[in-house]
Amino acid sequence: MTRGRQRGYTLIEVIVAFAVLGVALMLLLGTLSNGTRQVRWAADSGRAALHAQSLLDGLGIEMPVVPGRADGTFEDGRYRWALEITPYVDPALPPALVDPAGQQLFEIALDVDWGERGPRERLQVHTLRLRTPDVAGPLLP
Repeated sequence: MTRGRQRGYTLIEVIVAFAVLGVALMLLLGTLSNGTRQVRWAADSGRAALHAQSLLDGLGIEMPVVPGRADGTFEDGRYRWALEITPYVDPALPPALVDPAGQQLFEIALDVDWGERGPRERLQVHTLRLRTPDVAGPLLP
């Protein structure tokens, strides 16, 4: 009667298998964690864009288009905004062609920033807005 060889895994093979499994799980968890951060950043930046759009939509209706600065917050201070309105001067037009009593073009610079710690994230929007001569008044706070 001959003895057959026992089949099975050696201790070294089991240890190597656990090490490979551990590395694979570590990579998987790192990827999931990074994905969660990216989803949160996308949600935060999307909300900042919606707040910026809302503020720009109200410009000329709730807030007059006149030169000046204004700032404020959204969502109890989670998002902060700063708005600057300056007259736009087209370098291609000679200054004699600009009619101060007529329609005027203004450059709008809006910054919305957010974030709890570390460097804050920032959304910057620059646009132009035309103001008719009958609209005037100070920039509201």
